[in-house]
Amino acid sequence: MIAARQGCHALIYPAAFNLTTGPLHWELLQRSRANDNQVFVSMCSPARDMSAGYHAWGHSMVVDPIGKVIAEAQEGEEIVYADIDPKVLEETRSGIPVTTQRRFDVYADVSKA
Repeated sequence: MIAARQGCHALIYPAAFNLTTGPLHWELLQRSRANDNQVFVSMCSPARDMSAGYHAWGHSMVVDPIGKVIAEAQEGEEIVYADIDPKVLEETRSGIPVTTQRRFDVYADVSKA
């Protein structure tokens, strides 16, 4: 939420989940972080190569601020494109205004530390 309060619109992470953690956590974590922080989230992954020593999950994706997957690759080599629409960001933040409902009279503003 700190990033959103400071004007962030998107968080982009390089990541390499494997065939165990990928099916369980890949989409879940991206959708959760997008929703928690009210920003677009994208995680890019290496393509799956079963002849390599590490078997990546793949599935690079982009998630909107409400947690909806708006673009997703499969496990192979692929480029993912998505529009980062500021209007979606504004609508999400006005509909669920968690960035403006903080109680700094009750606890410290850690973004200023």
